[in-house]
Amino acid sequence: MQTTSKILMVRPVMFGYNEQTAVNNAFQVKGSQENVSEKAVEEFDNFVAKLREAGVEVNVIQDTDAPHTPDSIFPNNWFSTHSDGTLIYYPMFAPNRRLERKDTVIDFIKDYHAPKREVDLTKWEAEDKFLEGTGSMILDRDNKMVYACASIRTHEDVLKELADEIGYDYFLFDAVDQNGNPIYHTNVLMCIGKKYIVSCMEAIKDKAEREKFESLAKKFGKEIVDITYDQMNSFAGNMIELMSKNGESLLIMSERAKNSLRKDQIEALEKYSKIIAADLTTIENNGGGSARCMIAEIFAQ
Repeated sequence: MQTTSKILMVRPVMFGYNEQTAVNNAFQVKGSQENVSEKAVEEFDNFVAKLREAGVEVNVIQDTDAPHTPDSIFPNNWFSTHSDGTLIYYPMFAPNRRLERKDTVIDFIKDYHAPKREVDLTKWEAEDKFLEGTGSMILDRDNKMVYACASIRTHEDVLKELADEIGYDYFLFDAVDQNGNPIYHTNVLMCIGKKYIVSCMEAIKDKAEREKFESLAKKFGKEIVDITYDQMNSFAGNMIELMSKNGESLLIMSERAKNSLRKDQIEALEKYSKIIAADLTTIENNGGGSARCMIAEIFAQ
């Protein structure tokens, strides 16, 4: 099952620019920190309201003051749930992001998802090898395929163990930004829906890897909607397909991402999904992540 109508989101307490993640997240922009936390909460609440209005079941967990976790708003990086009852915990690059694995959130996930088994990959942190959940990789759940671009946050040793655990194949490739630096998370480069892939193809410089990417899309019957570097930098790759409780396909993104798209790209996407967009400017600038990063899918039993 590629999409779900049930998600978990973490409402932030002290959101702000995280120095520990900024060392390799080129999407973060440190501006004035005045009222950043308050603005982020306002954007979060408005986003949740839009998702609920569209028919998504949004479970909101309130973050706690201690320990301080400035990026708790991005829970998809440290866990994922799967329709076979698997719950997976992931190794995180930044030490202060590892603190996001709080008992209150884990207890809720276990109560709601009722996992049949748990896979703990956090042991890899001791070897400085990381795989930051559905930020580091994009799951084509229908076709049991993982797409991941290599970076300090995405190590093949961990990816291989993950793929073995869930019975997926994986495609690891190199992708760089306009300055030639590795893209820190695959989910700012691309997203996968049931019938389409949104991807910045010019970021995949190796011809053979780009051709393999295209052949996989063709094999699985997905239309590629190609975005530019400028659009990727506006978080147009950081989208996620959900479905409403009534089974309607929804493509979730920020207003910045939507405004960056051309008319033909929007028309291509709207053949398959209704677009839901929200203003996430403060969160995007300071956190270096957008709509997809804020959503942890729940595949409940």
